[in-house]
Amino acid sequence: MDNTPHYTLFDHLLELRDRLLRMVLAVLIVFCSMVYFANDIYEYVSKPLLAVMPEGGQMIATDVASSFFAPFKLTIVLAIFIAMPYILYQVWAFIAPGLYRKEKRLVAPLLFGSSFLFYAGIVFVYFVVFPIVFAFFTSVAPEGVNIATDISSYLDFVLKLFFAFGLTFEIPVVILLLCWTGFTTPEKLKTKRPYIVVGAFVLGMLLTPPDVISQTLLAIPMLLLFEAGVFIAGFYHANDDEDEQQQADVNSDNT
Repeated sequence: MDNTPHYTLFDHLLELRDRLLRMVLAVLIVFCSMVYFANDIYEYVSKPLLAVMPEGGQMIATDVASSFFAPFKLTIVLAIFIAMPYILYQVWAFIAPGLYRKEKRLVAPLLFGSSFLFYAGIVFVYFVVFPIVFAFFTSVAPEGVNIATDISSYLDFVLKLFFAFGLTFEIPVVILLLCWTGFTTPEKLKTKRPYIVVGAFVLGMLLTPPDVISQTLLAIPMLLLFEAGVFIAGFYHANDDEDEQQQADVNSDNT
């Protein structure tokens, strides 16, 4: 007798609702714990620009409410970033019952790896890209121009780069998923390296502000991450081939 529980579409929708509420609640808890320090958080994020501004340069608020909404918006986004591992866990818990045991073993490392790589992309932007880009921007300002960056414009700029680099650092995970699902293989990806190089610089041009420095600083990590993803996918692909060969040998012995 089959004791496996059978769920209806309504049951799945209820579970999806519960997990979405947990995600929202997690973000709200993190946000409420940080909102008191919203101005301090914004000050810390603005340090890379303030550090390279010439004497007399400063940040300004051109809108009446931007001095409040800019730190508030940054805190909300930061709360989502911090709660991302829990959000991904809820996604995994929702889809896990429909996965095979072998797939479950692969999904858990992917969730951890995707969170780590996303955070690594943000750290790379803050400590490597921002100092170089902002130093370049401030150094090419015409003589007599007083640099006074609007806090809302600055926030939009840094968030765009945070998302661009955070998502770009997910390339190894994407490659692993593509190979895992059979859409492509590591060998096929290796033959497309010239196209990947061109595509990396084109994508860097689309995802970053219109300057060569930030485009290059995005394209180079993309290429390195592509190579890392192909290497990891090749390792998993080789293990899968060995498992399939062992299973075939077992089946032939039982015949």
